[in-house]
Amino acid sequence: MEQISGLINHLSQTPLLPVALTLIAFQLGVELFNRLKHPAWLPPIVSGGLILVLMLWLLPLDYPSYYEGARWLSFLLGPATVALAIPLFLQFHHIRAMFKPITATLLIGAPLAAGLAMLIAWGLGADTKILISLAPKSVTAPIAVSLADLLGGIGSLAVGIVALTGVVGSLMAAPICRLLKCDDERILGFTMGLNGHGIATARAFEISPTTGAFSSLAMGLTGAYTALFLPLLFGLID
Repeated sequence: MEQISGLINHLSQTPLLPVALTLIAFQLGVELFNRLKHPAWLPPIVSGGLILVLMLWLLPLDYPSYYEGARWLSFLLGPATVALAIPLFLQFHHIRAMFKPITATLLIGAPLAAGLAMLIAWGLGADTKILISLAPKSVTAPIAVSLADLLGGIGSLAVGIVALTGVVGSLMAAPICRLLKCDDERILGFTMGLNGHGIATARAFEISPTTGAFSSLAMGLTGAYTALFLPLLFGLID
């Protein structure tokens, strides 16, 4: 046992073990997702995260050591963020055709998505770091982590909130639209992408290609807009 513990401690000093654990946990999450026939309430990012937590708990490897070894994976967040320009380009004809309603929805919806979460947390006594980490909850993880780190929040908390928001968005958007008797797939898709980013967008493509297209459009626009107004907002507050 001491030899195994020593080996793990040695490997944790390199990126090998943390990266391997991350990939294994995500692959197990994907396998579970497929076996359960793609449940919207348990996407691979959630189940994989839980599996990774269990691995770290069972192994003599603390989170700071894991994070240090897996830090280089964060480098991939940059290219992933830039890649959001692709769905924007592919859906540009939709932007031109529905410029006014899309712009109005984005200008109102994105600040509300961030502001309501911060308002509730502030009312419950959350400190500034928590508020900053909650603010980008409705944008995709690469942008959320970058914003949290830039503004002085907690990156790991931001990722968790983003995942939770995506799961809730993928579950609740369609039932709420049915309750409101709204059967327009464009509205449903844009709602899912604006509030639930990539996780909800994956679910939107399962509903229909049109829903997925508008969800990916909303995800990209919301990410870009939030990345602009949040630093300005907290700059004014400071």
